Amino acid sequence: MPVDFLTEEQKRRYGRFQCEPSQIQLSRYFYLDDQDRGIIRQLRGTYNRLGFALQLGTVRFLGTFLTDPANVPAGVITYMARQLVIDDWSDLSRYSERRATLHAHSIRIREQYGYRDFNEPPWRFRLTRWLYTRAWLTSERPSILFDLSTA
Repeated sequence: MPVDFLTEEQKRRYGRFQCEPSQIQLSRYFYLDDQDRGIIRQLRGTYNRLGFALQLGTVRFLGTFLTDPANVPAGVITYMARQLVIDDWSDLSRYSERRATLHAHSIRIREQYGYRDFNEPPWRFRLTRWLYTRAWLTSERPSILFDLSTA
């Protein structure tokens, strides 16, 4: 897909943490409720529980999964670890060792929380139709449509 219309800032910013989330953002996107904790409690190992929680918070905050779920600001890790009563998260790097685990956890998050992959039918069609409608009826530039669709 051509991305020549994106600014360098949009390319750099997409799917990444730009800085430490604020306290309001932490409480909104990274707070674990009873349902979240019930799902996480079923996982073995502190690094798996914390890694799953980080994936969940990241997809809520960024709208996408990271290639390395541990690649988040330290404040996010501390906030999530505190909720899960994990004092030592030095072994978090182990979470990324098994790609199958990362994949299985992302599938479980999608299924459990209703997140959709826009590469799969019918979601690709729905996003495309929404973009065509916006492009036809408004004078929004492609870079604005990109920001809207990634939000």
